[in-house]
This record gives sequence, structure tokens and C-alpha cells, in this order.
Amino acid sequence: MLGSIVWDWNPNLFEGIVTVRWYGLMFAIGFTVGYFIVAKMFKHEGAPESWLGTLLLWVVGGTIIGARLGHVFFYEWDKYSQNPIEILYVWEGGLASHGGTIGVILAVILFSIITTKRSPLWTFDRLVIPIALVGALIRLGNLFNSEIYGGPTDLPWGFQFVRSYQWVTQFAPAAVHPTQIYEALCYLALFGLLMWMYWKRNDEERPGLILGVFFTVLFGCRFLIEFIKNSQEPWEDDMMLNMGQWLSIPFILAGIFFIIRAMMRPRLHLKFPNKFPPEPRK
Repeated sequence: MLGSIVWDWNPNLFEGIVTVRWYGLMFAIGFTVGYFIVAKMFKHEGAPESWLGTLLLWVVGGTIIGARLGHVFFYEWDKYSQNPIEILYVWEGGLASHGGTIGVILAVILFSIITTKRSPLWTFDRLVIPIALVGALIRLGNLFNSEIYGGPTDLPWGFQFVRSYQWVTQFAPAAVHPTQIYEALCYLALFGLLMWMYWKRNDEERPGLILGVFFTVLFGCRFLIEFIKNSQEPWEDDMMLNMGQWLSIPFILAGIFFIIRAMMRPRLHLKFPNKFPPEPRK
């Protein structure tokens, strides 16, 4: 316990008629910053500015719906199958990042078919860059909520989550791994790597490469960190690998596939006009 950190952060940023939580703020900051990052890339490549708002709506919808349904079906189907109306109670918590990823994938595919008329890989290679940043901010939101942490540790940076009922009843007074911070740091490093690949190496000229690195690194980190993270549901305790790890494996394999595929194909030579094209007159 010597040198452990007592974490007593109020998860609510503002309390009143409307309560604003730090988690929601992190979510909003991530999507706002992400919007401007994608806008800069679209302008760099001369993609229509009108695509930005449409893509934002698809991604926000896909993320929230996918994350909610992922939690329902992957973790608590027994509960929600008995009370399906509670699936709509998103404000009560219960979002799964793997479900959110699936939701975004489906949203981008539909966006590509309906709006861009381009391969979904074109959008994915640009969109996953800010998504890495959003993932880091969401994990910071989990930290503010005193949730999704790891098991006991003697390391000097162990946390005592005194506002967490689970910590108080299962771990107190032992300090535990702040796995939210571990994941946030991994995702921030990934964000920096992907920005470097796009802006310094022009790796968007190898379709699928940036997406492949995103899948491999993000879900590889998630897979490893899960070994020291607490199970989200009691039924995971007896599993060789928990649900988060099993769900990560297909994305890691897909990432390796996209990397190999991209490196075996000839590099494209894109033009970068660094301006939005004129919008057609209505």
C-alpha cells in the first residue's frame, strides 16, 4: 500500500438540473477533435467537405448503437432478454468497445456505399486515426468513473478506487492496477504512430495499411492488458481467456491480414490538392 494513489474523483463534472459527467465530456471532446482531424485529411486530399457531417452522423450512431448492443449481447444477454426495454437505458451505463467497433465498421460500409462510392478502406484508413485518440479519452472517462480497473498490485502507481463499490467490497485496502491509464497510454501512442504514418510516410497510399496497424496494435494491447484486468461479469472468472480477449483475436488477425495485403500490392500515387473541391450547385 505504500505510495499507492487514493482516487476519489467525482465522476460528475457538473450537478444540477442537468448532470454532466466527465465520461460524457471525454466522449464529446474525442468526437470534436476527431472531426477536425478528419476534416484536415479530407481537405488535404481534396475530398468533398459535405462528406464530413454525414460521416460524423454515421460514426456517432454506429458507435453508440454498436457499443450498447455489444454490451447487451456479449456480456448481459440474460438480464436484457428478460427486460428488453432496458436496452434503451444507455444513461445507466453498459457500453462495450468491441460492439462499438463493429458498429463503426457497419456504419462506414454504409457511408461508403451511399455517399463516397469508394472502397470502405479509403474511409477506414483515415477514420481510425482519430478513433485511437477517442479510445484514449474514453478510457480516461472510465478512470473518472472509477471503473474497468485491474487486480491488486504492489507497484507504487497502484490506485485505491474508494468510490467503487467493487473495490470497497472485494479489494480494499489493497491498491489495484489502473488499467484505464495503461490502455489510454497505449492508444495515445497508437494515435501518434498513425498520424506519423499518414502525414510523414503517406501510408494512405497503401490501402488498408493504416487500418491494419490500428487493429493489430489496439487490440493487441487490449488482449495483453486484459490479463491483469478484472472480469466485467462473474461468469468470465472461469474462462481461460475472458470475453474481451476472445473478441480481440479476430480483429488482431484481420489487422495482420490487412498489413500483409497492403504491403504486397503496389503503392498508389495520390494527388494532394490541399483544398476542398467546389460544391456542385443545387
